[in-house]
Amino acid sequence: MQSVAAEFNLSETAFLARDSSRAGAAAPRFHLRWFTPVAEVELCGHATLASAHFLFTTVLADHGVVEFMTMSGILTARKVPASDSTGVLGEEQAKPFIELDFPMIDFVDCNSSDKTPSIPKTLNGASIVSVHESAMDGDLIVELLSGKEVVDMLPNTDEIRRLVCRGLIVTGPTPAGSGYDFFTRYFSPKFGIDEEINLNSKEMKLELEIGTCAQLCYPL
Repeated sequence: MQSVAAEFNLSETAFLARDSSRAGAAAPRFHLRWFTPVAEVELCGHATLASAHFLFTTVLADHGVVEFMTMSGILTARKVPASDSTGVLGEEQAKPFIELDFPMIDFVDCNSSDKTPSIPKTLNGASIVSVHESAMDGDLIVELLSGKEVVDMLPNTDEIRRLVCRGLIVTGPTPAGSGYDFFTRYFSPKFGIDEEINLNSKEMKLELEIGTCAQLCYPL
């Protein structure tokens, strides 16, 4: 699987295998693993969403729930109706959404010098508001004063690779009226990802760290 993921050279490649021991169960279950070009990872949101979409639109068209056995435990994907703010389905919302049930993630404040990132070239003069570490995978979450500072970052791959962490999540609040709550970017050169484009599991970490479930994230 690792060699296939390296050949694809995408941020993450998902691999599925049906759990034959649960034949006849109400919710089908699949083994699911994720690989970057250089290593296996414990959790990937967009690859899980893509896997659920593939299953619901092909082999599981008549099912509303599917379970995944992963390194992070059992993850559940459900078809849910799409509704507007009034709760009434519109013509453009006839197709169901997919809802993912992911594990809770704990965070640790990082005030020690060995964890506070020393990445002056990358931050490009930005001011750090706070730094947290994910207890699940060791990613550092750096909050900047503004979303503009996130946009203006100049990621230096060598600088980020030297950090004592798996990956670096940088976030900051968006301007008023933007329609989003925060901008975010993710870097993990140690895992073959100079900058991640799809950030579902990273957005989940940010929502949990900020302490609300109603945040809208714009991945840059």
